Amino acid sequence: MTTKKITLNSDKRKVIADQFQSFYEDKVKDKLVQAKEQYDLMREKAKEKINQVVRFHQPQEDVDTIRRMISKYNRSGGELYQDNCFYVQRPIMKVDDEGREYEATDEVHVRFDMGRNFARAYYRDELRAKGLNPDFRLSINDDYSKRNPKYYNDESACNKFLGFQTSSNDDKSITTPKAKWENDFQLWTIGSSYCHSRNFKVDENTMNFFKMYVASADNVIKEHQQMYSYVEGKMKTLRLGLKSYRTFDQAKALADTIGVVLNETMMNESSSLALSIYSPENLASLLEDKEVLTREQKIAIARKQMQQSVN
Repeated sequence: MTTKKITLNSDKRKVIADQFQSFYEDKVKDKLVQAKEQYDLMREKAKEKINQVVRFHQPQEDVDTIRRMISKYNRSGGELYQDNCFYVQRPIMKVDDEGREYEATDEVHVRFDMGRNFARAYYRDELRAKGLNPDFRLSINDDYSKRNPKYYNDESACNKFLGFQTSSNDDKSITTPKAKWENDFQLWTIGSSYCHSRNFKVDENTMNFFKMYVASADNVIKEHQQMYSYVEGKMKTLRLGLKSYRTFDQAKALADTIGVVLNETMMNESSSLALSIYSPENLASLLEDKEVLTREQKIAIARKQMQQSVN
């Protein structure tokens, strides 16, 4: 009996492409994971170090004195601000084009909140689990003429999840990643909220440490960029090939050659979801009183179950 071949359409090609993308991401994502782990370690050390620096220049007893003055004289008593943004500097000598030395300043911006590029890199897995696209900016490669409605929709959705975009209708019981990071570490400092108005002098070793801390944050962004570039390079070639494939067998042959898990059940998303999501174990989980799964989360569960069944 001859088995009818599965003809590919755009939806089936997307399912296949997603399997290949997961395969290629798994090959290189360890570098991003390691960059995040290294940053986490540096962050804890940086908290201790900046606390030592700030309290050296602004002793706790001075902070307490100003707090009492504010209590007595209101704003006339001085200014205090809980900050997670700090500038450290040290004097250095430089040489100009004519060989003459002159005094300059070596400065580093030490921050414990999140920039948007860093946030999308650090929370990439969480964003993708919500069906969001943390790679939207990387996809245009700094060519802003490529920004289209989808780009702005992706940007808005990511900003909302991360906490960079808020509204009065937001659920106040949910702590966004941005708020979590801003509240994770703060120091009482003497002065206004403008952190650049405070420049704390440090020695060379301390300056070099903070440069390493800043570099560890930059490395998270870099590894995100490199992972995207590697995977997208593979996917561009794959998408061109998939356009020429007419049947599942052709895609299956390619997957087998490369080592990508691919089977026919993945092509019938509705039936595979029904079999996988509503198995006794998963159905019991879905019936618990917790957040309702999104369509993307359900698809992720189904694919995981199907892959386990193959293995």
